[in-house]
Amino acid sequence: MTELQLRAALCEVGRRLWQKGLVGGNEGNMSCRLSPRQLLVTPSGVSKGHLNPDDLVITDLKGQPVREGQSVSSEVRLHVACYAARPDCQAVVHAHPPVATAFSLAAETIPDNLLPESAVILGSVATVPFVMPGTDEITGEITPLLPDHKTFILSHHGAATLGKDIYDAYARMETLERVATVIMHAGNIGKIRPMPDRAFDHLLEVALNGRLD
Repeated sequence: MTELQLRAALCEVGRRLWQKGLVGGNEGNMSCRLSPRQLLVTPSGVSKGHLNPDDLVITDLKGQPVREGQSVSSEVRLHVACYAARPDCQAVVHAHPPVATAFSLAAETIPDNLLPESAVILGSVATVPFVMPGTDEITGEITPLLPDHKTFILSHHGAATLGKDIYDAYARMETLERVATVIMHAGNIGKIRPMPDRAFDHLLEVALNGRLD
């Protein structure tokens, strides 16, 4: 995509996140690779449902704006850590999906052997221990998990998903919340049963777990 197309795509994904209730207020942030040395990042203090293309900020690979007077969320550290560890990652979405986040409050994981889309789209969902939002602590906690995961629950905070482009990262976030919701409803109905082992093993082969291609 061109820079103009990437700006439009980030704004569109922001609207989808807001309309789906995956973020509220000025919550959440998104980014994508603009070039080998630059990122395109959402600004701080702006509703993701009401972004304009000109609102988006170009930063270096450390998350520092290249133009004076612009600011990004302090949570850009999360994005920087993802790009540093995953050369295949082209986009990152951080949102606050209610049900998926609730799993972390209850100290529950989201298994990948219950629904096909869990294995194929989400892969193994990693839970990142709680850190103070917007601090360098996130780098130390998420970096060891990045080589083998593309979907993350941020304990007591929200979620983050990686993608081969911004739409891929968004789709993974939407699927995460839907999977979490189905699991919650199933638990209210009765005992949850995993998929047969043969089906799960096949799906893992199809998914090439941990990769974004």
